[in-house]
Amino acid sequence: MRIFLASVALGALAACAPQVPDSGAGVGFDRVDAERTARLERNARLEGAPPVQTSELQSTQQGDGAAIERAAAAEAQAANSGVAPLDASPENPAPQAVTNGAGISREQDFQAVSGERDIQGDAARLRQAQAQYQVIEPTALPTRQGGQPNIVGYALQTNNPVGTAVYKRSSLNSQAKHQRNCASFASPDLAQEDFLSNGGPQRDRKALDPDGDGFACAWDPTPFRRAAGG
Repeated sequence: MRIFLASVALGALAACAPQVPDSGAGVGFDRVDAERTARLERNARLEGAPPVQTSELQSTQQGDGAAIERAAAAEAQAANSGVAPLDASPENPAPQAVTNGAGISREQDFQAVSGERDIQGDAARLRQAQAQYQVIEPTALPTRQGGQPNIVGYALQTNNPVGTAVYKRSSLNSQAKHQRNCASFASPDLAQEDFLSNGGPQRDRKALDPDGDGFACAWDPTPFRRAAGG
């Protein structure tokens, strides 16, 4: 009786146990291969490429190296990668060089240029270009309007170094007045123009030239003299 009850209990447990899937049925590779085949065929139809044959896919699963390369090339073409796959086999001919492509000037192609131009034509074009060539003679510089002093001309008229006293200055012109008035100008050139416009270099009403060299504030005639070769 005990043996019978134990057998019944084992049968009930076996009926309630979860079903274990058969490992021989695989883990879904067939579904993955089917999806890949469908995707390749769909891309091939969209791109106008030849469809991938099922035999090619089976050969890749079996480890056929040539079939794997052909399948990869077809997949790259269907994906429109823009890079054509290369077959490195000895039977594959070398790719042809592209000449006169877009962006390449025909002037670099000797055969194309020699067929369109000759030495006589080039000589005629050279004579035409020489006939149109014009030499423009330099003209005199325009004069300043309104009596504005020309500091460049003044620099070339003088020859004394900076700091060498040439003109007498009043002792009433203090250094503080000199610094204050020079600071009111945006550049030494503007200070020199104002200095010449108000009686300089003989007179210095604003204390712009306390040392009497004829040059206001930090203005220096040396660059102008060097430019003129002096």
